This record gives sequence, structure tokens and C-alpha cells, in this order.
Amino acid sequence: MNRLPKKSIAIIGGGASALFFAASIDTSKYSATIYEKNKSLGRKFLVAGDGGFNLTHSEPIEQMITRYTPSNFLEEALVKYDNVYFQNWLSDLGIPTFIGSSKRVYPEKGIKPIEVLNAILQRIKENKVEIKYEQTWTGWKNDNLFFNSKDEVTADIVVFALGGASWKVTGSDGSWLTNFKNAGIKTFPFEASNCACETIWESRFIHNNAGQPLKNIAIKCGDLEQKGEVVITEFGLEGNAIYALSPNIRTQISVQENAEIYIDFKPTLSLEIIQKRLGVQGSRSRILKEKIKLSKTAIQLIKSKLNKIEFLDDAVLATAIKSLKLQLINLAPIDEAISTVGGIAISSLTSSYEIKNKPNYYCIGEMVDWDAPTGGYLLQGSFSMGRKLAASLSLKK
Repeated sequence: MNRLPKKSIAIIGGGASALFFAASIDTSKYSATIYEKNKSLGRKFLVAGDGGFNLTHSEPIEQMITRYTPSNFLEEALVKYDNVYFQNWLSDLGIPTFIGSSKRVYPEKGIKPIEVLNAILQRIKENKVEIKYEQTWTGWKNDNLFFNSKDEVTADIVVFALGGASWKVTGSDGSWLTNFKNAGIKTFPFEASNCACETIWESRFIHNNAGQPLKNIAIKCGDLEQKGEVVITEFGLEGNAIYALSPNIRTQISVQENAEIYIDFKPTLSLEIIQKRLGVQGSRSRILKEKIKLSKTAIQLIKSKLNKIEFLDDAVLATAIKSLKLQLINLAPIDEAISTVGGIAISSLTSSYEIKNKPNYYCIGEMVDWDAPTGGYLLQGSFSMGRKLAASLSLKK
């Protein structure tokens, strides 16, 4: 019995979603080649590992799905290839994981990001996927792909995994967007996400508190609320408690040129309890420090937003402790953001990530217009998309 020749897959880009796809595609059915613009794969993958390599989050998948915007776009992929599946997949590569106190999932202590990357690259090698470096995709004409090397490539299936537009030093600059727009594929400009937000501080406050944290707080913007911590900077606020609110902050700024957030300095205490504790005799500052356990920075921030009469009014001060209003005027520049939104419009793709007006061309990863907070959600989304596409192509006749 004669075997049918394998169909070819060209994978354009070598970021996280491309790696997961290449490690998973059925190469008994397809011959696959990665075309990467850099001299190595996974540069952004490694940068993301600085300061602790957060692989995914351990919360129940039903809750995890709600962290994504829009939540329904990745739902099928996340349910089938969830965070438990991801951890088991990594374990099979020789990368055991553990769940930290924050419920985030990390490689076991002592395992470096480069070791995780090398384990994935080894699986890709074992899967007999070819890799061609220093190949920058410059566009297409009909069914031919063109690269800076002047190479012209034709493939039966093309999988784009070109990333977003943050951290240009890793090669993720979003310059490819014009090629899709010119081909009549709906796109959106890139915008910063998971980034610092700009506010205007009272000069005395920022002089004394730049670089100081606000810990164990909750911040609300619109209908989104996030617990965690932030750091006060001359620019504004940065940290996990503000990053997760990026969708609402970005929307408010685009509509009304500013965004309003509300800081709860004591999420575990009710307004009534705080007001009761404020009513005891003694120095105001001592009560705030000893009875309500506010940090010096929190107290000074509240003072900078209230006048003396308001600060001495128990009801007004209690409300400020539970819901201090700050106005944000801008997001950090894209290249300083952890991730971006924008890129290929979800409406341009099928549920299998195939471009509707360009059959056999697919888009996965951060190049598609979905959003997620830090904490492992971005990498989990890229993993689930890569696995889902690999599985669906393996079933394709």
C-alpha cells in the first residue's frame, strides 16, 4: 500500500504559541517547519521568566475562563487543554511544577526558564520539526510566502504565531500587521495591556513615597476588581492589582480620556468596622497604624486626597480607606507593557483560528485580539490555542 505524501505546514514565528503547536503537531501526517526572525526561539518566553517563571494559574478552569477578554473566545481550548493538562504536559517533559501561595504555578525550585525552554525545544526536535532562523516574513502573494532572505515558500497550511507588539527587543514588534490589513483581513491597532498606568501625584506625596508598595489592597475599575499589590512610581501605579484592570482602564481612557479607579486599602475589613475603630480616643495617625494597620504610604496617600476637615471626619475617612478615588490619565508605552491587545480581529477567524477569507491560514497566540492578566493566564492561553490547533489539524483530511 502506497503512503500518501505528507502535507506541509509553515509556522511563522517562534514564540510561546508556536512552540506549543510545533511540539504537538502530528508529524506522521505533516512535515512542519518553523520560520523564526531571530537567531534563537522563545526570546520573549525567557524574558517572561525574569523574576520567577509563572507558567499558569491553579484556580478552577470555570473561574479561569472569566479572566480572559472576551471570555468565550478561548473557552473551548481552555476547557479541553486546561491548567491541569498543561502541568501534566510539562511533567511529561521532565518539568515538575508546584503551586505557590498565590495559587500561581511555577517550575519546581531550581529549574530555570532556559531549562523549561530547552525541554520544549527537545520535544520539538523529537517531533522532527525543522527550524529555520533569521527568516523574517515580509508578506505573501497568492499562496507564496516571502522572507527577507528572498526565499519564497509554499506550504499546504500556514500557521502564524507572530506575537504582539510589546518588548521589541525580543523581536515582537507588530510590524506584520500591515500585511494582514492589506490582504483585507480585519485588524485592530495594538494597545498596551498589563502595564503601568499614569496618574498625577501631589508633589510632596510622590517625593516621599516613590518606589513604595501598597500591599494587600483591592482596586476596582468599572465592574472589575482585583486584589494584590501595586508600587507607587513617579509615572503612576504598577503591579498585579492594576495590570488585571487593563481592559476597563483602557476602555475608559479611550472614551473619556481618563479612567477612575477606587482603592480599598483594607479588603478584609467592613466600612462599619473601620468607622468603629476610628471612633476610639487617640492620635489619628496612631489609630490608622495600630488599629487599622495602614502603612505609612497608604496614610500619606489618603491624606493627599482629603483636606484636614475630611481627614478628621470618621465617616469620610472610613469611606476613603475603603474606596479612595484616583484618576488615571494614560497607559504606559506599548514597549514597556507586558502584553498587548489588538492585532487580528477575532471576527476574522473561525473557531479553529482559521482566517475566514484565506483558507488553510491560521493565527494563534498574542497576535490575535484577546486579553488576559498576568499570573500565568497569558502563557496558558497560548498553550491551549497551540494544542487545540494541533489537534484539529491532526483530524483534518
